[in-house]
Amino acid sequence: MQELAELALSAGAEIVDIIGQHLPKPTNTYLGRGKLNELAESARHHRADVVILDDELSPAQQRIVEDVTRVKVIDRTALIIDIFAKRARSREGRLQVQLAQHEYLLPRLAGQWSHLERLGGGIGTRGPGETQIETDRRLIRGRISKLKRQIEDLRNRRTLYRERRKKQGLPVFSMVGYTNAGKTTLFNTVGRADSRVRDQLFATLDPVTRRGRLPSGRPFLVTDTVGFINKLPTTLVAAFRATLEELAQADVLIHVVDMTHPDAASHVEVVTSTLAEMHLSNTPMVLALNKADRALPRARSEQDMYDLSAPLLSKVGTPEEPALMISAAKGWGIRKLLESTEQWLDKADLPNGVYEIS
Repeated sequence: MQELAELALSAGAEIVDIIGQHLPKPTNTYLGRGKLNELAESARHHRADVVILDDELSPAQQRIVEDVTRVKVIDRTALIIDIFAKRARSREGRLQVQLAQHEYLLPRLAGQWSHLERLGGGIGTRGPGETQIETDRRLIRGRISKLKRQIEDLRNRRTLYRERRKKQGLPVFSMVGYTNAGKTTLFNTVGRADSRVRDQLFATLDPVTRRGRLPSGRPFLVTDTVGFINKLPTTLVAAFRATLEELAQADVLIHVVDMTHPDAASHVEVVTSTLAEMHLSNTPMVLALNKADRALPRARSEQDMYDLSAPLLSKVGTPEEPALMISAAKGWGIRKLLESTEQWLDKADLPNGVYEIS
């Protein structure tokens, strides 16, 4: 619920009340009747403009909650898509968000025209709004097909870029992690980039690639990607397939974790399970526990960080996924992180010859 509140704030909402309920299984009304009435009373009392629910609702559930509360109702999926729409800057990002929006809206069109259906007396399904619904469905399906073609063109272009990079023989690292874990700050440090850093959810939507050098002098490419989140909508995962394919081309994934977050452990599980769904579990990975300067307030230097973090690091990480303490903001632990990443390249026997790099 706290995360839902953070998402709502990111979308520009002002939160007036938070209501929760534990149910053994979902119901056709989403909430129990008593809790639904409590929600309606709270909405009236606070003069709320919108109610946000923490799961993806079926069209029927959404209509029922709206009928009871008499205010606009959106679910977690719609909220996240709205944030993506607000943050998308590139043409590719905007196209992918539009595809997610249209695919989310298509099964929910009937609710948009329920007021016209009521005018027809509810005889069968042949209300006055039916023709408009079918027209809208055809228009949306056509728009979805056009968006998919445009995204496929961009995907093919990305494939050409990746093939060109592959011919250069440069190893590729990709940043992965929960949203707002500090991936872009680390990306700027290791890739000598100047991507804008913002303390907000989903600040990065469009993948950016930069060149850097490992401590050995070996050049590499590093990519910053969109962050993950619990209950990431399937419509967004599908729409952002072209973007997420950048992860599949990485030689090593750098999993960035905000170790100061109280739910850091569950964040790691969300990222790990999402990567498994994308069939990336076998990609070599380095676990970077970020924001050590905040987690270890007594640390005044990089050496202090190492000394203070030794007991913790002995309990986390595995040979398959080593854990390293870093502070991307301070630049602490970056050399060790890159050395650990290069070790994976050596194990994979990737090319390590002479490169031309600008």
